[in-house]
Amino acid sequence: MNDDIYRPGLEGVIAGETAISAISDGLRYRGYSIEDLAANTSFEEVAYLILRGDLPNAEQFHQFRQRLSAVQVDDQILNIIAQLPNGTPLMDVLRTGTSLLSHWETDVTDNGRDANLNKSERLLSQLPILLSARYRYEQGLSAIPPDSKKSLAENLLLMLHGETPDPSHVRAMDISLILYAEHEYNASTFTSRVVCSTLSDMHSSITAAIGALKGPLHGGANERVMEVLEDVGSPGRAESWVRDALARKVRIMGFGHRVYKTGDPRAQLLKNWCVKLATKEHHRDMEKMADIIEQAVTGEKGLPPNLDWPSARLYHYMGLPVPLYTPLFVLSRVVGWAAHVIEQLENNRLIRPRSRYTGPDHRDVISLSER
Repeated sequence: MNDDIYRPGLEGVIAGETAISAISDGLRYRGYSIEDLAANTSFEEVAYLILRGDLPNAEQFHQFRQRLSAVQVDDQILNIIAQLPNGTPLMDVLRTGTSLLSHWETDVTDNGRDANLNKSERLLSQLPILLSARYRYEQGLSAIPPDSKKSLAENLLLMLHGETPDPSHVRAMDISLILYAEHEYNASTFTSRVVCSTLSDMHSSITAAIGALKGPLHGGANERVMEVLEDVGSPGRAESWVRDALARKVRIMGFGHRVYKTGDPRAQLLKNWCVKLATKEHHRDMEKMADIIEQAVTGEKGLPPNLDWPSARLYHYMGLPVPLYTPLFVLSRVVGWAAHVIEQLENNRLIRPRSRYTGPDHRDVISLSER
């Protein structure tokens, strides 16, 4: 082993093994391509696949849906969430809420596979309830309970908006949840594995992962994308805006990826749904503007769009405000985080890398009176 090798940001370093997803040849969950999954399954089916290893049959799917719909959030937790200071970021609400949920979790200290699968399913149902409740509290509205007959995507939009969502919006949300569900050893997932490698619990691992996702270089990037689109303003300004930004060496969020050098396969799938949902005139203008920006950045810098570029527009077309964008990422990625926690614990070794020391050489202590 060569202890002198150092790669900033651990770029290219193989830090572990996983059977959950692969990104070297497109993106695959448990062997299935995301294109195939997005075309032929629902988010609940994909969640089952990521957590349990195989797509469910009809009976397994029915039982899974029943378990999810039976999950509730204790009123005491919702009361605490309601009392958080005004203006508390929704990512912070989810981070705090996940930690709170652990105090009402009877299996919180059980790190066995079955217990962690049960906790994973409960979190999958509980986090949308927490997010939508807090979102409505901020508007002076009452929380809306989930409908046991509706899918996770439909319930999410119903609990946020308070009305039956457009079917095209439901399917678009379902697709976005599928595409955000898992992505190998990204920063937040690696964080969850580091935490549980100490034999900490599921909720601690997920809480830490949410903290990692909050950063603008990870999950928060989709919020920055809307800032770009709002700053550009119109299709007529798009090309000149990009040239000016690149000349000033401004980083344009939503482009480039540490792993996908030739393009993020998720971005094209979601772009197709952006086109479908951009039916209003001002949405069509935004879609045209986004396309001009995309062509300019890709042509000038060779940086194709990543998933954050279309997802911001998609959520905007659904009438969802920017502060919800990264929290929506959490509601999907909790599945991937939980699966990685379970996988890490099945063949665990404490994750404890080394560092290269760059401080001063040996120094002798001088007594306080002589310093």
